Amino acid sequence: MGIARLLLRLTIGALFVGHATQKLFGWFGGPGLAGTAATFEKLGLRPGRRHALAAGAAEAGGGALLAAGFATPLAAATLTSTMLTAIDRVHASNGPWVTDGGYEYNLVLIAAVLGLAETGPGALALGRGRAGAGWALAALTGGLAGAAGVRYLAPADGEAPGEPLRDAAVEAAHAAHASVAAA
Repeated sequence: MGIARLLLRLTIGALFVGHATQKLFGWFGGPGLAGTAATFEKLGLRPGRRHALAAGAAEAGGGALLAAGFATPLAAATLTSTMLTAIDRVHASNGPWVTDGGYEYNLVLIAAVLGLAETGPGALALGRGRAGAGWALAALTGGLAGAAGVRYLAPADGEAPGEPLRDAAVEAAHAAHASVAAA
């Protein structure tokens, strides 16, 4: 099982690092920081440059931690937060299917990183550290909190500051309660 988790970590982690370098440096055909900032401005993530730097750093850092198998719950929380923000700002209105610009791929990535937070990074990792259902729940809660924080700091057009944070906090509490009740 160590090889499968290694391949999963390396694949997802490297792709997140690559995606971050597209945002930050324009590598691999990406828009670079200026292009990402402009897109983020259109999405209501203002100031765009600050949000682009934060998203790029989160994806690069989370991806590198995941690939290394170090601080896996932290990596999972960070990556979950960026994926939830992408769903919120880009994909949710398109429905679930990626063929329509939906969020199915983002959900698969969230499920995979939370699965790694629960099972641990495997024997071939820099840090075996924390793992288990509680750590997966903590990573999910951290991801929800991070995405809610983005909504609070940069509410979507037409929203009052603080409104999305309150709604996301209520949803996170319900999800945590349901997870604990199911266990």
